[in-house]
Amino acid sequence: MIELEGVPELVDPVMVAAFEGWNDAGDAASTAVAHLDREWKGEVFAALDAEDYYDFQVNRPTVWLDGGVRKITWPTTRLSVVRVGGDKPRDLVLVRGIEPSMRWRSFCNELLGFAHELGVELVVILGALLGDTPHTRPVPVSGVTSDADLARTMELEETKYEGPTGIVGILQEACTHAGVPAVSLWAAVPHYVSQPPNPKATLALLNRLEDLIDLRIPLGELPEDARAWQLGVDQLAAEDSEVAEYVQSLEEARDTAELPEASGEAIAREFERYLRRRDGGGPAGQTGGHATESGDSASYLRDNPTDRTRPPKPQRPDPADPTDDGSAEGSSED
Repeated sequence: MIELEGVPELVDPVMVAAFEGWNDAGDAASTAVAHLDREWKGEVFAALDAEDYYDFQVNRPTVWLDGGVRKITWPTTRLSVVRVGGDKPRDLVLVRGIEPSMRWRSFCNELLGFAHELGVELVVILGALLGDTPHTRPVPVSGVTSDADLARTMELEETKYEGPTGIVGILQEACTHAGVPAVSLWAAVPHYVSQPPNPKATLALLNRLEDLIDLRIPLGELPEDARAWQLGVDQLAAEDSEVAEYVQSLEEARDTAELPEASGEAIAREFERYLRRRDGGGPAGQTGGHATESGDSASYLRDNPTDRTRPPKPQRPDPADPTDDGSAEGSSED
């Protein structure tokens, strides 16, 4: 039995989780949860025992000085609570950590124990994968679930993936078997500019999360960071004609594939987001920030620019299969 002392009764709580590692291309997912924790001043109430789940030769502890006293920070997964007020109050339980090295079933069971004790109504797991997508277009974010009823009511895709999986897929299935509604949101990160940070992908995940749980999320400096990021990548791509040609080919393929979807629900969602932010009366400059805005200077276009003259061209990902990204790094499944 998990006892949570000092944690207040929560209002319609949603658990939002992200894990560094295989399911976190460009650190986009873990940065999104860190943003929520920072903007809403989350209070950590629990941390899983690092000794149970982590190989310290893979994820090493760090030593730091606190007023001249040496201390150690162990790699682990921490849970915090943020209280969100407003017209539609809804509290969040944030789970942020590193993909565990071992005992995944026990790891998920422990998180589900917290979810049960806190009365969590929905679990949303964020992930990011490497994809054959241009940095100049809106970041594709897919929402998938293993629950057919949830897929219909929340307009999500029912996952049909088969193959290797990460902790995101394991946790989603654990939630499904425990009867806890669970959704995974996946952002596609351009494989030719995969190094973190990627504020554009982080922003896209937060916008999709905002739509999913009907909660206005303060974006802070993320929209400006996203614009700066795209400008930086634009400049670097312009200096290499082959990279520029490759990006153009991705743009043409993306535009052709999505032309029929350029209206309808996508435009309606953007308009609803605009109205929500305008009516919310947020700080100046915060009414925008949707995924079509980009930015943060980048000093990386290729994993190893000296070894190849053109970025690889992996197979185009299947929208219903977030692991089909043509790359081993940052791959995911649900």
